[in-house]
Amino acid sequence: MENIKDIEQAPNTEQILKDLDKDSTSRDLRGWMGLAYNVILVAFAIYILASSLLMKSQTEYTKLPLFMGLVLFVGYLKFPACKKDAARTNYIPWYDWILAFGSLAVYLYYVFSQRKIIYMGGMIETEQVIFGILGILLLVELCRRSTGIPLIVVVGAFVAYAAYALYVRNPSTAFYKLIYELFYNLNNGVFSTPVSVCSSFIIIFIIFGSFLEKTGIGTFFVDLANSIAGSAAGGPAKVAVISSALEGMYSGSSVANTVGSGAVTIPTMKRTGYRPEFAAAVEAAASTGGQIMPPIMGAAAFLMAQITGIPYYTIVVAAILPAILYFAGIFMMVHFEAKRLGLKGLPKETLPNFFKLLLKKGYLLIPIAVLMICMNSYTPAMSACFAILFALAVSLLDSDFAEHLISRDKKKILAALISLVLVLIPLGSYLLLALFLEKGTALFIAIGVAVLCSVFSKNAPLTPRTAYEGFMGGTNSAVGVAVACGMAGIISGVVAATGLGSTLIALIVPIAQDSTFLALFLTMLCCIVLGMGVPTTANYVIMATITAPILVKMGIPLLAAHMFVFYFGIVADITPPVALAAYAGSAIAKSNPLKTGITATKLAIAAFLVPYMFAYSPAMLIIGAEPWSIVQIAITSFVGIFALAAGFEGYVLRPAGWVERILLIVTGLLLVIPETITDIIGIVLVTGVILYQWLANRKKKVAEPEADA
Repeated sequence: MENIKDIEQAPNTEQILKDLDKDSTSRDLRGWMGLAYNVILVAFAIYILASSLLMKSQTEYTKLPLFMGLVLFVGYLKFPACKKDAARTNYIPWYDWILAFGSLAVYLYYVFSQRKIIYMGGMIETEQVIFGILGILLLVELCRRSTGIPLIVVVGAFVAYAAYALYVRNPSTAFYKLIYELFYNLNNGVFSTPVSVCSSFIIIFIIFGSFLEKTGIGTFFVDLANSIAGSAAGGPAKVAVISSALEGMYSGSSVANTVGSGAVTIPTMKRTGYRPEFAAAVEAAASTGGQIMPPIMGAAAFLMAQITGIPYYTIVVAAILPAILYFAGIFMMVHFEAKRLGLKGLPKETLPNFFKLLLKKGYLLIPIAVLMICMNSYTPAMSACFAILFALAVSLLDSDFAEHLISRDKKKILAALISLVLVLIPLGSYLLLALFLEKGTALFIAIGVAVLCSVFSKNAPLTPRTAYEGFMGGTNSAVGVAVACGMAGIISGVVAATGLGSTLIALIVPIAQDSTFLALFLTMLCCIVLGMGVPTTANYVIMATITAPILVKMGIPLLAAHMFVFYFGIVADITPPVALAAYAGSAIAKSNPLKTGITATKLAIAAFLVPYMFAYSPAMLIIGAEPWSIVQIAITSFVGIFALAAGFEGYVLRPAGWVERILLIVTGLLLVIPETITDIIGIVLVTGVILYQWLANRKKKVAEPEADA
């Protein structure tokens, strides 16, 4: 009851999302209007799956404009023009209907005129210019509603530069050339790589994440984290870190994750004894890490695969060790804070048993395992579709399947066996159909069979309603991402059309004066500043287009350079002054937002150091490294993160004095440097501090009985 009371007294989480996450500021549609909107979302999701699995002959000239037309159509129905419109129930003003259908018409113009546009090449006429301007302006307006002004300002600056550069080259054709590059050239502009990847991969993975959530895996992860760390010192905070790391495997929104899980974890942490700022910061830092946690990571990871040409599976494998280091750093900070404050964990008798929980609900991990296995053999889109099939299938199992199967009640055993048969029907249908049909077609039909089987599931998570909500939730969440991808495409188009990337390389490399550290540091600052107002996806595209090539030019491996900008684009969500995830956590904890942001930055110190580690030691990303080299880097990195966490929190085995804290922080920084001598010095220093504290504790224990005597 105490738990429920705390949650009820917390601020309205829906309102927090609307205030801090533009993508959550959607209309309140109910009744027939809500039903119609949801049906459109479900139809859009089915089209996306059909486009990937069945319509493989569809050209990019048809697929991409149609996809963006549908995104804008749905987007104008979802996002109101202002807060006044959002406050009204079942209200879509006349001008939004015009914008919705107008967007669809403008982008369909591209589809039906594609042959003419292709034959024209870059020599478009006034008719195409008008439609191009309308298409761009409609995208910009929806971006204002779904993402905010900062991204528009950044894109506007790039477009202004492009207009100037093209005008200098040829004043008479500059405007026509600009519109062609931004709207009609599929290699650049709106329909370039970001939108192509979004329509092919990202939106399918978002749908998969939505279905995975419907299986109850989020609750399973929280229970699993409780069984592992709930009873430890400061248990609730450790549970928040572990569950956020696990949930990060299928979710990638920092603010939404913070609000969703923070509504439960933050009040529990406060009740345990953590300061409000610390409790909010733990949840914000852990939730932000979801975007770097394999196998799904954030949407930008799919763009990385396309931009670099590196297989997505390789990127996922490379991200494992850095992600573990990130969460290990937060976990250690939480542990030392709990020890310093003398905080206890939750009573063991109130927590689930790890092995029983794994035996009972471990099958929920099957879709994630299937995703990882398939990505080594199939395309990301096909792998995600296989994972969707398994997510639907396993959620047909009776919620108490394991218990019912071993019970002595014949009715329960029968119910469990029926649910098992329901699971095997869609999986078996795929295996059978794959013998006669193309794999994509067989997979699409099998997914439909799984949804049909939900009609007969009684005690399983999957029902017709949850299947409907899974499709609906996936596409609803994907609209904002797709708009950001379209805007990011404009930036990459400007860079390609003007040669801005080469110009910047020629300017910045001499300024850096062959100092790799200076180039990395300046890139870090650019990513963090840009990330304060620009979504992660757009931030990554900008940095990958402009600064990543500079890092590569200075000798940083391609994957390490792109992972570097990817990481620092993400940590902007917890870096003041615009730390949206931290502010969301502070609203729930009722703490000072700035202090929460500073604390979250301290907790996520690993995120600021790990990118430098793999930039200097690419072996951390398992890039052509020997096994021993990987082990050495892993060990020294963990020790370094341990030392930094202890130094910042001022505790190892006992409270640490300022000299010990300085030594620990210096040790951590030394272990970041990829040199054998610095590793040896660092290991010696941290061992010395631990030994000193151990001896001091022992001396204190010996002295206490003598004092009592």
